[in-house]
Amino acid sequence: MPVPSTRQTLSYLRGLFEAHGIRPKNKLGQNFLIDLNLLDLLVRTAELTRADLVLEIGSGTGSLSLQLAALAGAVLCVEVDPAFAELTRRAIAGRDNVVLLHADALKNKNELNPELLQALEDLHRQCGCANLKLVANLPYVVATPVIGNLLMSSLRLERMVVTVQLEIAMRLTAEPGTKEYGALSVLVQSLADVELVRRLPASAFWPRPKVESAIVQIRPNEAKRALVGDVLRFRHFLRDLYVHRRKNLRSALAGWPSGRRSREEVDRLLAQLNLSGSVRAEVLDIEQHRRLCDAFGTTTAEDRAHTSPKRQRGPA
Repeated sequence: MPVPSTRQTLSYLRGLFEAHGIRPKNKLGQNFLIDLNLLDLLVRTAELTRADLVLEIGSGTGSLSLQLAALAGAVLCVEVDPAFAELTRRAIAGRDNVVLLHADALKNKNELNPELLQALEDLHRQCGCANLKLVANLPYVVATPVIGNLLMSSLRLERMVVTVQLEIAMRLTAEPGTKEYGALSVLVQSLADVELVRRLPASAFWPRPKVESAIVQIRPNEAKRALVGDVLRFRHFLRDLYVHRRKNLRSALAGWPSGRRSREEVDRLLAQLNLSGSVRAEVLDIEQHRRLCDAFGTTTAEDRAHTSPKRQRGPA
């Protein structure tokens, strides 16, 4: 039976999976990075030290987990699949700075799993690490909600270095007026600095996906977050603004999901912002989106139930 390894090659994975009777599940986005140079790039970009508490979502075989554990102060591995959770458990056996959480990272698409938050808090209390970083080959199916919910949370993340579908990477880094630019672009760029580190060919993964991927680095920016203010209100505003993204501003804002407005009122408020009602939201920059939210955003029942989270001093 293969010994747990940090060198996740194709032959190693095939032998490991055959020995354990495992088949990767497409519905869980289980595609493993087998290009060792790119895996090393992922880790190098995180710039890990013993002062770092690392969150890894989708630990899979535990190969990346071992690399992270060798450099970081502590690692929390999260794996939802029971077969792969067992592989991770075997890989990290004897590593006293690694904890495995066999659970879904998400409670739902808009919330992190409270078990994950509690596990991070417990591990931070034990290790006393100064920084929190997400470093992961994120399963495709959870990449967007994981990134969004971590940014929206009270966790003081120093950075995220993750692999995602190239389509998601392009949306995260998109500029106004491009076809990729939308609610996700605005939300993430309003709260963080985003960089596309490297495009990854489909051949870098096994099983080989049908799409290209990318390594992206996302660094939360406190100054940007302060400009946004109520981040939950802003996210809900963007969701409603882009629900019919092909509409112009006047039509989108007049037919607001939480309550219609007269076109006269919309035109008056847009004139105050020096914005034309005939343009679409996707041509507006980040500052213009913030100003629109200030003028048109409303506090919903969902907002009141989940007050804008306060930032904690520590990493978790």
